[in-house]
Amino acid sequence: MNKELFEALELMEKERGISREALIAGIENGLKKSFEKTYGTSDNMVIDFDRENCELRVYRRLEVVESIEPGRESLEITLEKAMLIDPSAEIGDLILVELDPKNFGRIAAQDGKSVITQKIREEERQTMTDYFNEHARDIMTGVVQRIMPGGLVTVNLGKADAILTKEDIIPGETFEPGQHIKVYVVGMKDQEKKGPRVKISRTNPMMVRRLFEKEVAEIKDGIVEIKSISREAGSRTKMAVWSKDENIDPIGACIGMNSSRITPIVNELSGEKIDIIAWDENPAVLVEHSLSPAKVIAVAADEDEKSALVVVPDNQLSLAIGMKGQNARLAAKLTGYKIDIKSESQAREEGLFDDYDESEEEEYEEEETSEQTEE
Repeated sequence: MNKELFEALELMEKERGISREALIAGIENGLKKSFEKTYGTSDNMVIDFDRENCELRVYRRLEVVESIEPGRESLEITLEKAMLIDPSAEIGDLILVELDPKNFGRIAAQDGKSVITQKIREEERQTMTDYFNEHARDIMTGVVQRIMPGGLVTVNLGKADAILTKEDIIPGETFEPGQHIKVYVVGMKDQEKKGPRVKISRTNPMMVRRLFEKEVAEIKDGIVEIKSISREAGSRTKMAVWSKDENIDPIGACIGMNSSRITPIVNELSGEKIDIIAWDENPAVLVEHSLSPAKVIAVAADEDEKSALVVVPDNQLSLAIGMKGQNARLAAKLTGYKIDIKSESQAREEGLFDDYDESEEEEYEEEETSEQTEE
């Protein structure tokens, strides 16, 4: 084996990302398998990889004897034959006899090829696994390959193909082959027969988080922090943000001037609405913010029970609850609190306002909510 072999190894290293050492190890294993098939053992096999001169040589290490004992034909060589290789050979010496791997025999060579192929596949699989484990919980851009029955979409991510299942596609989305799309890499999923597969999604809440981290410089720099996020893909996302710098408005930073930052994200998510609210350590205030865009009269939060009773104006009840309960449901996911929403009339009927000061109520109702909402 000569320079062409090493050029092939170098090409495979570049194209498939498999280290040359791993490929050489695969070749060595394959040669040993062939050697053992041909000679019955590989104990006396010697492989010499000369990387400097781009040469590969294979030898049999044989003991020089007067006459070969039965059953040791693959381990011994007569003195007469040994002296043809090395005139100074003597009885008891060990001599290296160079072999041509091509002469191992058809079946042995096939076995060796299978070992090498298997080694290459294992290394490719490991390389792919390492790469996508490194990029897990991040966003990658892929190319739609084909649309399969059942709504499955094959996406090429460069080093591997991945499948978007129906559950991982935003409701209402359609794709065309050749289209570039962004996906969230959930991680690697091991399948016994097919091996590891890349798990991707466009409905995972973390995708929204990663899009904002890439779009908003203040989040990337760690000044603005996404504290919590809840999502119903294709419909609405709620995200609570907080700023380490009191001079930087976290909501404004995420929305951008003239919505310049949030618009590309909304477009990427096929028009999904995104509510951005201010995070607060006070659970009552956080619950109030989470029900945006609805106005809230009062909140009673129980930190031990992780529950909150919320009172809203009568005309805000449906807005606070949302279509099919979505606003309240997302607020509960965002805050981690079970939220019970009552209208002002209901609260009064149940005596919840007996000690509530009327002037405070009027003042509260006149306040404008500070949350900025992307409708």
